[in-house]
Amino acid sequence: MTARPTLRELRACLEGAVPAVLATCDADGVPNVAYLSQVFYVDERHVALSFQFFNKTRRNILANPHATVMLIHPRTGGMYRLHIRYLRTESEGALFERMKAQLAGIASHSGMDGVFKLLGSDVYEVERAEQVPGQPVPLPPRPEGRIAALRTCAEAIARSTTLEDALSAVLATLSDGLAMPHAMVLMHDAAADRLYTVASCGYATSGVGSELKVGQGVIGVAARERTPVRISHLTSAAAYTQAMRGALAPEDEPGTEIPYPGLREPHSQLAVPVLSQGRLLGVLFVEGPHDLQFGYEEEDVLVTIASHLGAAIDLLQVAPDAEPEVPRGTPASTEAGTALQVRHFAANDSLFLGDQYLIKGVAGAILWKLVRDHASTGRTEFSNRELRLDPALRLPEVSDNLEARLLLLQRRLQEHGSDLRIERTGRGRFRLQVARPLKLVEA
Repeated sequence: MTARPTLRELRACLEGAVPAVLATCDADGVPNVAYLSQVFYVDERHVALSFQFFNKTRRNILANPHATVMLIHPRTGGMYRLHIRYLRTESEGALFERMKAQLAGIASHSGMDGVFKLLGSDVYEVERAEQVPGQPVPLPPRPEGRIAALRTCAEAIARSTTLEDALSAVLATLSDGLAMPHAMVLMHDAAADRLYTVASCGYATSGVGSELKVGQGVIGVAARERTPVRISHLTSAAAYTQAMRGALAPEDEPGTEIPYPGLREPHSQLAVPVLSQGRLLGVLFVEGPHDLQFGYEEEDVLVTIASHLGAAIDLLQVAPDAEPEVPRGTPASTEAGTALQVRHFAANDSLFLGDQYLIKGVAGAILWKLVRDHASTGRTEFSNRELRLDPALRLPEVSDNLEARLLLLQRRLQEHGSDLRIERTGRGRFRLQVARPLKLVEA
């Protein structure tokens, strides 16, 4: 006798590639059959169906909570029945947002933009699952190397002594080990409730320093709801479009935006929150030019990587800064040539090098402190500890993300040339490299 399939074994049937069929009955036992846009995996005992219209199916479910779903495996053609019982409808929260994002991709792929609109996520208990007799074709071989790549990534993260090491390990694994060449990591600025890019790979420009609001696009929704969000088809839904190159947030000053580095027409997107002890630290994001590029297995892998990264970020955050304190009288670096103007705007701590925008926010305030100290005393050697103790920088007492802000600043300066640089000199220590005289201007 063939064992009943588990819901976990049927997750490939729940990707939306092949429409499912739902059979319901009204209070008098009259049946109704309808196609479903979504059957969404919740856990080993539950699925969620998309509630889009108040139709015959909806009326039947409210009158009689028992129903049957027919699923088709997209790769084998195998057919399965789920016997389900309606429990509740969720119209907000993580499950609703994940289904809403997936439905937007399905709607765009099928030419139903403006027709498919999620009103709620109907949660059902799966009472039993069974395979329909037939002769499905064998499953193709699974891609090899995922577990090995995951192990390599975990070991590399565990060896990391800096945030830069950890981020490099993650991006190398995604690009080289998992064939996900378009990826980025964004960190969360809790005070501003924004996400800023600290590392990326696979794009023409790095986009380091580009920002998104929490709740904006696939990345922002994943951050807000603390849940993975995956889209498997090109979608024109405005809520999930990442093409913001021509649009500025109302509070941004003209000329202070950094272009978002994402693909112009991604067909697949997957955003996973980076969490630690329930706190949002950032988002790990991948995208690709093909439909159905990321399935539930890729999602599982990214969630695992994000968990390791979150733990590493927390450990690096609490690691003690190096001592002793940096001497105040460090000799000045060699400077020659015309002066480089560094212009500071106090309203948002934005900095310009000459006429080119560099950075703003806490990272801008940090660099402004460094160049002012250098101009007044000739100092080039600094420590994380003194930055944390400086009240003018307004770093939060808990989870200040100082390492991420310094890494962001270091990479932005690298992209602007060699006149002004920051380089690490040890744990919790760094050097300001100044190749030209500086002209400081408070705008």
